[in-house]
Amino acid sequence: MLILRSVLTDLLAHAVEEAPRECCGLLVGTAGSIVRSVRARNLEKGTTRYTVDPKDHFHAIRAARVEGLDVIGAYHSHPSSAASPSPTDITEAGSGADFVYVIVSVVNADVRAFRIDAGRFEPVPLSPQP
Repeated sequence: MLILRSVLTDLLAHAVEEAPRECCGLLVGTAGSIVRSVRARNLEKGTTRYTVDPKDHFHAIRAARVEGLDVIGAYHSHPSSAASPSPTDITEAGSGADFVYVIVSVVNADVRAFRIDAGRFEPVPLSPQP
């Protein structure tokens, strides 16, 4: 999956800014590339969960359509753990195998992508682009 370096930079910055809470947002692009991230409000008050504000989600969908793009995924951070899906991430994933989940670890500034379907996850290699 191609991803613009500017998107990676924004994901990491968002994660650091929101720590110790989890940040969250949406990923805009096409089936093979992520061209933009959209920060969203995390409706959860704690530090170990996230819920994307539905208003932010609908706004991202509308804006992407204007550009001829789609919301192809979501991202969130793990402020104190690795960029791997937690049991909660896997259980709550519900958008199907085409949806990309990106996890940002604040601990080691690592960004990883996954597709999660039916309780299984598969790593998706990210290829940064200028």
